[in-house]
Amino acid sequence: MWLRVLTVFLLFVAGVCSGLKVTVPSHTVHGIRGQALYLPVHYGFHTPASDIQIIWLFERPHTMPKYLLGSVNKSVVPDLEYQHKFTMMPPNASLLIYPLQFADEGNYIVKVNIQGNGTLSSSQKIQVTVDDPVMKPVVQSHPDSGAVEYVGNITLICQVKGGTRLVYQWRKNGKPVCINSSHSFSPQNNTLWIVPVTKEDIGNYSCLVSNPVSEMESDVIMPTIYYGPYGLQVNSDKGQKLGEVFTVDLGEAILFDCSADSYPPNTYSWIQRSDNTTYVIKHGPRLEVMSEKVAQKTADYVCCAYNNMTGRRDEARFTVVITSVGKCVKEQTFIKHKGLIALVSQMPVKKTT
Repeated sequence: MWLRVLTVFLLFVAGVCSGLKVTVPSHTVHGIRGQALYLPVHYGFHTPASDIQIIWLFERPHTMPKYLLGSVNKSVVPDLEYQHKFTMMPPNASLLIYPLQFADEGNYIVKVNIQGNGTLSSSQKIQVTVDDPVMKPVVQSHPDSGAVEYVGNITLICQVKGGTRLVYQWRKNGKPVCINSSHSFSPQNNTLWIVPVTKEDIGNYSCLVSNPVSEMESDVIMPTIYYGPYGLQVNSDKGQKLGEVFTVDLGEAILFDCSADSYPPNTYSWIQRSDNTTYVIKHGPRLEVMSEKVAQKTADYVCCAYNNMTGRRDEARFTVVITSVGKCVKEQTFIKHKGLIALVSQMPVKKTT
C-alpha cells in the first residue's frame, strides 16, 4: 500500500519537474502606432531537450490564426509576407513588432514545443491594442460673454485634434466633476452642461483626456458667472455699533464703508431719510459723516447696492446717533419701537425735602 502511494507521488513530482511552462508578464499589451512593440515571453522546463521549437501566430476575431514566423533551435523560418516586420532571437521566444500599425491589432499566440524523451507543448495568448497618443485638448466656453446665475446656462466643450479611443473626464479645481441636478454630460463626456449656473459653479475647469497609451489635460478655464449682491453690510472706522445703530461723539467724523459679494462689482448709493423724505447724498462705496454738521441727534441712512448684470439690488438701513459729551448726560439708553430708534438721555433727579 505505502509502496504504491510512494510510486504515484514520485511519478507526480517527476511530471512536474519535467513539465514545460510558458509565461507572459501581461495578457494585454498596448502599443503606439508607428513605434516598436516588444512582447516578452519566458519559458522553462526540466527535462533533456534535443530540439526547441517556437511558433508565433496572429488572429483577429472570427478569423483563423495566421502563421507569422517560427524557429527550431536557432534557425528562424518567417512567413515571407512578414519577414521584415517581426523579429525573434531564439532560443528567446519574445517577439518584436516594428513598425506597429492599426492592422496589427489582435491576438498573438506563442507556442513552444520541447523535443526530448517525448514532446512537451505549451502556449500563451497576448492581446495587442494599437492607438495614437492623445494631443492636448482645448476647452471652449459658451456663451463667451458669461451667464447670470439662476437665469443663464453654460456649455463647456472639450476638443482634441488627435488620439484614438478617447476617454474624457471633467475637473473643477483639480477634482472630478460629478453629475447632479445642474451638471450633465454628453454621451462621450466631451461636453459639460451647467443648467442653470450658480455662484457655486465658479471655479477653474479643465478637461482630462486619456487612452490606453497616454493622457493630456487642457489648460484651465474659468467661465464668467454674474451673481449677487450677497451679504450686504455697513461698517465704520469709528464709533460703536449696536445692531443697526452707530454712535459717534459730537464733533467727530465717521467713515462708513458699504460692501457686498458680487460680480461684477456693485454700484453703491447712499440715501438719507429725514422728515419722511429720502434723497441721494452720495454715490460710491464710502460715506463720511461730520457729526457737527448733523442737525438732529439721530440721522437715518440707507446704503443701496446694485448689480447691473444680474439686475438685483439690496439695501442696508442704519441710524447714526450723535452723543453729547456734556456734563448733563449721565446714561444713554436706546429704545427701538416700530422700526424707530431713539436715544433717551437720563439726567440725575434732584430730591426735594
